[in-house]
Amino acid sequence: MSRRLLPLLLLLCLLVAARPGAAQPSDTLGLITATGVIRLGHRESSVPFSYYDRRHQVVGYSQELMMRVVDLIRSELKLPALTVKLFPLTSQNRIALVQNGTVDLECGSTTHTRERARQAAFSVSIFVAQTRLMTQRSSPIRDFADLGGKRVVVTAGTTSDRLLRLHAKRQGLSIDIRQAREHSAAFALLQAGEVDAFMLDDALLYGERAKAQRPEDWVVTGSPLSTEHYACMMRRDDSSFHDLVNRALSQLMRSGEALRIYQRWFERPIPPSGLNLNWPPSPALLELFRQPSSSASD
Repeated sequence: MSRRLLPLLLLLCLLVAARPGAAQPSDTLGLITATGVIRLGHRESSVPFSYYDRRHQVVGYSQELMMRVVDLIRSELKLPALTVKLFPLTSQNRIALVQNGTVDLECGSTTHTRERARQAAFSVSIFVAQTRLMTQRSSPIRDFADLGGKRVVVTAGTTSDRLLRLHAKRQGLSIDIRQAREHSAAFALLQAGEVDAFMLDDALLYGERAKAQRPEDWVVTGSPLSTEHYACMMRRDDSSFHDLVNRALSQLMRSGEALRIYQRWFERPIPPSGLNLNWPPSPALLELFRQPSSSASD
């Protein structure tokens, strides 16, 4: 084979492997270099982490962190014209689309669990949340013990779905558990009176509440059922890419930039409604910013 043809053949193989649905690549940075493209997975309605604004642009805390990671990748690979392609994901398909090469990196509101870590790789944690309930202010439901005989909605594919079923079984509670495809659809069921409560991570519940016409009509309540550590997700067995993502996120945290990004999305008016979640960072999150680490929930 001609020596001049060999590089072209290798490039062709990389391009074929980079197609969505292709076999899992082993060198994400090599694929990005060969194609000049990085594929990012985002959520459509995980306010304020990753969601669409009124112009249908992807915005949010996690999205901003991910774009800062892309800046370091662009610099490290010397690719000033690096193209960013965005792919919407759901709780149900996000792991599969990372595994099959459709996206290289997903940063939204994905909890790092030990079960998921067997299917994908996770970055250092980017957020700490707790699973709670949202109800109408006039509702008698104030904690998980009050859910017997009630209708509760969860977002399909979330840790809340699994946790609520385990809790009902352990406590002997008869709970009518319903599923919605996205957080916004779950909250719509609650607003319509079709369910009595909505279980999800507290940060996401406050995000949904902020979108309501009358946020004061809804309360986030209940003792936390679990603590969730969010992280960015990527393919397994790719240490070079994994290390670069972690380095970028750790730099953002230790420099104070991650805290400034947090304040922009949790303590100031955000699109599309302009409402303010008014939620200062928790002591656990401040400690995480001081000492970036990877933590998996059970």
